[in-house]
Amino acid sequence: MPELLVDFITTLDGYASGEGWPGFWGLEGPEYLAWLGEQPTATYLMGANTYRLMSGFATGEVPAGEDGFRPEEEASLDELARAPKVVFSSSLEEPLTWANCTLVRDDAVEAVRALKASGSGLLSTLGSLSLCRSLLRAGLVDRFRVVMFPVITGATGEERIYDGYPDVALDMIGSRTFDGRIQLVEYRPRVLERPPLGTPA
Repeated sequence: MPELLVDFITTLDGYASGEGWPGFWGLEGPEYLAWLGEQPTATYLMGANTYRLMSGFATGEVPAGEDGFRPEEEASLDELARAPKVVFSSSLEEPLTWANCTLVRDDAVEAVRALKASGSGLLSTLGSLSLCRSLLRAGLVDRFRVVMFPVITGATGEERIYDGYPDVALDMIGSRTFDGRIQLVEYRPRVLERPPLGTPA
């Protein structure tokens, strides 16, 4: 049975992006980029908003405020283009323009449950905060990985990752520091029915 990995990059205060900040908040380094290039092939799961953003990048759209993609970003986009991808959406129409994408209109939780039951290899989310939240609530997530970049964006941060999450216990299964400043932590998540001291108000 394939494992499902929820994979985020965040600021220390849990934002996925920030107004006026470049990709990776401008803090990526050679160790981190090398590690990205070593990651195993996966089937990537995403929602419509992430699809629109990433497929735009794949066709040459450049993020606001940037002049173009760096070589390592172009390599990452090329790898994503070659990988199989599943897009969950009721608003997108076929055919999808990004290569190797399958559009699924059915309920995402049940579709992923079926993928886990019948497929093989690694399943990994790409962005898609609400999809990740739904999959976690359903108990389908096997590994929860966060790469934290050393910046706090209290004034400019966008897309707060953990808003709307249930309480979740996390058992650490791995950690690593890249370039002396970027911290990876990986856990096995377990959704809690109630906090340790009783039922919340």
